Amino acid sequence: MFSILISYSIVIYTKCLSAIIMYFFSIQTKWLDIDMAEKNSRENSTPEEDTLTTKRGMVLPFRPLSIAFDHLNYYINMPTEMEKHGIEGSRLQLLRDVSGAFRPGVLTALVGVTGAGKTTLMDVLAGRKTGGYIEGSINISGYPKKQATFARISGYCEQNDIHSPNITVHESVMFSAWLRLGKEVNSKTRKMFVEEVMNLVELHPVRNFLVGLPGIDGLSTEQRKRLTIAVELVANPSIIFMDEPTSGLDARAAAIVMRTVRNTADTGRTIVCTIHQPSIDLFEAFDELLLMKRGGQLIYNGPLGQQSQKLIEYFEAIPGVPKIKEGYNPATWALEISSPAVESQLGVDFAELYKKSELYQRNQELIKELSTPSEGTKELDFPNKYSQSFITQCIACFWKQNLSYWRNPQYNAIRLFMSITIGAIFGLVFWKKGKKIDTEQDLMNLMGAVFTAVFFLGGSNTSSVQPIVAIERTVLYREKAAGLYSSLTYAIGQVAVEFIYVGIQTFTFSVILFSMMGFLWQVDKFLWFYFFMFISFVYFTLYGMMTSALTPNPQIAAIVMAFFLVFWNVFSGFIIPKSKIPIWWRWYYWGCPTAWSLYGIVTSQVGDKTNNILVPGSKSVSVKAYLRKEFGYDYDFLGVVVAALIAFVTLFLFVFAYGIKVLNFQKR
Repeated sequence: MFSILISYSIVIYTKCLSAIIMYFFSIQTKWLDIDMAEKNSRENSTPEEDTLTTKRGMVLPFRPLSIAFDHLNYYINMPTEMEKHGIEGSRLQLLRDVSGAFRPGVLTALVGVTGAGKTTLMDVLAGRKTGGYIEGSINISGYPKKQATFARISGYCEQNDIHSPNITVHESVMFSAWLRLGKEVNSKTRKMFVEEVMNLVELHPVRNFLVGLPGIDGLSTEQRKRLTIAVELVANPSIIFMDEPTSGLDARAAAIVMRTVRNTADTGRTIVCTIHQPSIDLFEAFDELLLMKRGGQLIYNGPLGQQSQKLIEYFEAIPGVPKIKEGYNPATWALEISSPAVESQLGVDFAELYKKSELYQRNQELIKELSTPSEGTKELDFPNKYSQSFITQCIACFWKQNLSYWRNPQYNAIRLFMSITIGAIFGLVFWKKGKKIDTEQDLMNLMGAVFTAVFFLGGSNTSSVQPIVAIERTVLYREKAAGLYSSLTYAIGQVAVEFIYVGIQTFTFSVILFSMMGFLWQVDKFLWFYFFMFISFVYFTLYGMMTSALTPNPQIAAIVMAFFLVFWNVFSGFIIPKSKIPIWWRWYYWGCPTAWSLYGIVTSQVGDKTNNILVPGSKSVSVKAYLRKEFGYDYDFLGVVVAALIAFVTLFLFVFAYGIKVLNFQKR
């Protein structure tokens, strides 16, 4: 009954604390929005030429933009497996002399067999490649593309629909709009825009559903696809890339998604979709086709026409190409007749035929036209990579992580339950060990109790946080690439939420253990005990987060975590006192965080005691003198211990943020 009451009280306390913090942040954000709106209304005015080139497809106006690319080539380092099979060369070419253009209001399909390079082309154009070598030119409405700020005007809907599982559909869309819309958009306008996007992609019926994990709970595959489109659309982009938006969907779900895509294109945005093998109905929704063959070469780039008539006329004009059967899928037919087997049978190269065609010449003229700035327009220029300030990013990341943690009882409720249970068990096992210290064995028992308590619950924190970081890291990759926030603000948001929950966990654990072990009830004694327990659990948690950030998956993170925890155990100063550690290993004692925790807790509780204890084979000495002689613990050294533990927390936080920023294990 006692543990249930404590759990209930802690839950209420956590909710109230989170509500107060978020209320404060919402007020601050509201004033920021008001200030920015007033500032922009006073200082900013839209030039006439910009007014003529913007389009109000929804609540917010946007500038329709085209993207033209000419003679695009993409290489990667030759894979080791291909070198083993005798393929010569230092680089492998995945795109070969690809040229084309995508225009506002035109829905373009990128089609090709597996390995044709359609996703590669989209990644190169969107700047999502993490390696390789790119040649050629890419222009946005006549001006060279600036990758640093390209995310401000574009959206990318990935094939894998990755979202935070513990927030709702509406909250996901709001979070994206909060961080991707400009500072000039106030909160009222932002909410109106979000509602309009929700209507456009037909998400209102599921607006309060938790997103969940794919294939486990939450949204269906089709609903997740539409959510992916929504979180990109609320950035008010002019250009949208979609990688396989109908992949894994049945006919009905695919039709719903394509209706959403078509509605989005009708607002005047430039939309490009990769499609593997579309049905006839889906294929008819597109305006233009960019068809590629294996090897990264273009074989058709032009309009589809009514019932794909222009595509059919182009290929049927090639001698030897079989006519399409009545009612046959034009997309399937085009892929079949352009296969390597048919090319070999006919003795033609469709890529070379396309380069010699009139269609290619018309496309080159269009590319030249779109690569030249129109009169009266100016280049889009953004002073910052991100739409929102550092402070706003921190507030938004904390808001999202706070919701995610509150709706994850499997993690937090179990962590709280373990704190109460382990505290009670340890309290019973080490009942009143801190009250009476008469012998050396009594002191060693006390140190063992403290060491076990710190290491047992701290190690549990380390292992339990790793899956949480692993799930959120996949979301981070997408959101960081989309330009929502920096790695540092993400790290600050997640660590800040962990601080709150660890603080509550430590308070529960400390009250139970401190009282049951019989430590002296003084305010300073309890505060010292609470601080050292809290800082210890924090660095254990950050250590788990850090190992997750530095490793590619939770399995390897668990191995790395366990390896170093063994050293933390051995060099803590309890199993082997510092004076007994070989001199060439003693440096690691000072670099072991658990050694500082044990130093702080034991010294703060009994390091100032002057009563004598019985030491077998020796004269009785005071507790203070014994600790100083045998373990090197000095009560006057507590300030340095505090600084050292704070330094460990700061170091682990920095490494976690740095690993999140620099290491990207999703290679593209």
